[in-house]
Amino acid sequence: MLHAIIMAGGTGTRFWPASRNDSPKQLLRLVGEATMLRQTLDRLGDLAPTERRLIVTNKRLVEATREQLPELPAAAIVGEPCKRDTAPCIGLAALLVSRHDPNATLVVLPADHVIRPAEQFQAAIRQAAAMVDESPGRIVTFGIKPSYPAEVFGYIHCGQSIASRAVPGPVFAVKQFKEKPDAATAKEYVDSGEYYWNSGIFVWRAVTILDALRKRQPEMLAHLEKIVATWDTKDRRNVFEREFAAITPISIDYAVMEHATDVAVIEAPFEWDDLGGWQSLARLLGSDENGNTIVGKHLGLNTSGAIVRTDGEHLVVTLGVKDCIIVHTPNATLVADKHSEEQIRQVVKRLEELGWTDYL
Repeated sequence: MLHAIIMAGGTGTRFWPASRNDSPKQLLRLVGEATMLRQTLDRLGDLAPTERRLIVTNKRLVEATREQLPELPAAAIVGEPCKRDTAPCIGLAALLVSRHDPNATLVVLPADHVIRPAEQFQAAIRQAAAMVDESPGRIVTFGIKPSYPAEVFGYIHCGQSIASRAVPGPVFAVKQFKEKPDAATAKEYVDSGEYYWNSGIFVWRAVTILDALRKRQPEMLAHLEKIVATWDTKDRRNVFEREFAAITPISIDYAVMEHATDVAVIEAPFEWDDLGGWQSLARLLGSDENGNTIVGKHLGLNTSGAIVRTDGEHLVVTLGVKDCIIVHTPNATLVADKHSEEQIRQVVKRLEELGWTDYL
C-alpha cells in the first residue's frame, strides 16, 4: 500500500521574521489561503487515506501541527527530539510504517512546496508507484524542467531514457545528484539540456530505503531500530531522546542518493516551487506594473522591484526604493536588498548569538 511521509521539521530561516522557531514556514500562510502544511496534506487527495499518513516534525511543533491537522490521530504526528537532517527522519518513518506494512511503498515529500494542480501531482505519484512495482528495488524521483539557471535549487543529471508502461512522459536514469551550483555552473547545466531541478520528492519501497541505510549508514539505522523497538513501551521517550541525539546529522542525498544505482527521474507534469525565500513570492504571486509583489497594506511612490509583506492593518510606505524586501511583523521588521536574501540566515545566527530569543 502507498503511505505518505511528510517531512515538516524545518525552520524556514530565510523567511524570517515571519518564520520563527514556534511557527516556521510550513505552518504559515505564504501562498494561498491555507498554510503550506495544510496544502501539502490536501494535495494528497485519495493517494493515501488518513491512516496511511505520517508527519515527522520537531517535538516543539507537535501541538501546533495537531492544531492544523485535527483529522490525524495523535500517532500520525512524530516529534523528533532534535534536528538530525532528512536521512534519520526518513529512516525512522520507514521503520514505523514497516511495523504494520512490511511491503509498504512510500511517497516522501517536504511540507513546504507549492505544487499545482493537485490532480496532476496525484497522477504522477501513482505513475511513480507503478514504476516501483515494475522494479521493487527502484527509487523514483521527480525532476522539474528548469526555466532559468537557478542557483537556489539542487539539480539532477539525467542519463539514458527509460521505457515504462506506467509513465507516458519522459523518464530517465539518474547519473548524479548535484548540489546547488554557482551562477556559471547553473547556466552550463541548463544549456546542456541534461539536467532537471531536484524536487526533493521520492517514491520507494520502505525495505529499499532501509536496506540502503543498513549498507551505508549502519550506525544510524541501529539507533533508529532501538527507538522503534521501544515505541509502544513506557521507555519510548527516554530511548527516543538518547538514541536520536546520538545520530550524526546527514541528508538523504548524501546518505543514500549519491550511492544509489537504480534511480529513475520522471519529468514532473506539475508546477513546482520549493518556496526557498522571500523572492519566491514574486514567482508565485506575480508582480504589478512596477515589478512589486505586495502582501498586505502598502503605499509605494517611485518604488520598483520590491517585495513587501505586512500583517493586519499595518501600513508600509516606500518612497524612492528599488529591489528591496520589506517584511513587517508585530515585533520585528526586515528591510533588505533583494540580492542579500541569502544573508538572512546570518541575521538569525546573530540573533542567536546575542540571545535575543524574543525575535526567534
